[in-house]
Amino acid sequence: MSDKPAASKSEAPKAEAGKAAAEAAPGSGGMQAWLPLILAVVLMPVLAWVTTSFVIVPKVLKARETPAAHEGEEPEAAAHDAGGEHASDDKHESGKDSHAKEPKKDAHGKEAAKGKKKQNYQISKLIVNVAGSMGTRYLMTSATLVGTKPDFKELIEENKDQLLDLTIGVLSTKTINDLEKPGARNQIRSELISVYNNALGSGLVQEIYFTEFAIQ
Repeated sequence: MSDKPAASKSEAPKAEAGKAAAEAAPGSGGMQAWLPLILAVVLMPVLAWVTTSFVIVPKVLKARETPAAHEGEEPEAAAHDAGGEHASDDKHESGKDSHAKEPKKDAHGKEAAKGKKKQNYQISKLIVNVAGSMGTRYLMTSATLVGTKPDFKELIEENKDQLLDLTIGVLSTKTINDLEKPGARNQIRSELISVYNNALGSGLVQEIYFTEFAIQ
């Protein structure tokens, strides 16, 4: 009888401790349930700041810089295009100038002095014996010499005797057959221009017009 009460006294503190543990257990379980929410509330501002600083802000800055770079390139491209157009225009204009500067030539291969004033010099009533006619036939001709050099008439006057001698020398070699051939005048005209320019200077006489050409 004396042992039973002692046992009940020693078990009383154990029962109280178990009760306290049982009461504490539900409290610790509730804290663990709220822990994720607490961590989320605490970490959300930090995550938001990190996302804004290292993700959103760089993208916004990059998006702003890209149009600025394109805007900076457009004038250069425009300048390049304009330069290409000016270059092509220059080439086109230079092509026009080169064509414009090319001197035109007449039927005798001489450069035509376009825009220059023509000057005339007349040779009248020049009579020569026809070759092979034994003096029985002769050619009477009058001609107008044309040139564009400013001192054309002066040069012709200074060399008039030589000019007449050259003319007689060419005409006196022609026979009746030569003078009556088709195109005889054109042939004689080309020969005279060549002889005149060889003696008096290249390009001096550019054209010759026969005003008389009679065989008697």
